[in-house]
Amino acid sequence: MKSFFDLVHERRSVRSYNEKQVPPDLIERAIEAARLAPSAHNSQPWKFIVVDNTAIKNEIAAACTSPRMPINKFVPKAPVIVALVSERRGLLMRLASLLKRRKFHLIDLGIAAEHFCLQAHDDGLGTCMIGWFSERRVKKLLKVPFGRRVHLLISLGYTDDKKVRTKKRKSAEEMLSYNRY
Repeated sequence: MKSFFDLVHERRSVRSYNEKQVPPDLIERAIEAARLAPSAHNSQPWKFIVVDNTAIKNEIAAACTSPRMPINKFVPKAPVIVALVSERRGLLMRLASLLKRRKFHLIDLGIAAEHFCLQAHDDGLGTCMIGWFSERRVKKLLKVPFGRRVHLLISLGYTDDKKVRTKKRKSAEEMLSYNRY
């Protein structure tokens, strides 16, 4: 069994998928890990939409790129795309967000998304969080109700690229201080 440190050390954004289909039980394990994520005031402001229908998935993949910004070309190869939708928040969380000028629901979605990705990695799957997409097109394709937002997509699948690449990160000295900035 891997340690948590090994898991976060190894996990990468995967941009190369093979054609192997993802078993539903592994998708559900990743969803369960996300479901158990903490959230402000236990608001759980999320809904996960798993897209494994090829036609719908390809339409969503098309919404992830544009001729002027040729990025995310890997998305059509992923057998699954998961959309993270923010649900309506209760009055207390809306007030807290206004008073503190923090979008707590976005913090919560990020935590849940990372739980999803870490569980997927632990089960031998690759993921990539995607923020560049046409939200309007994705909402229409997935029939997301008015008042809800699709904040993030996650590609999911198996990869043939098994090498653990060195992470390029700032040094601890650049991003850490104690007691003062």
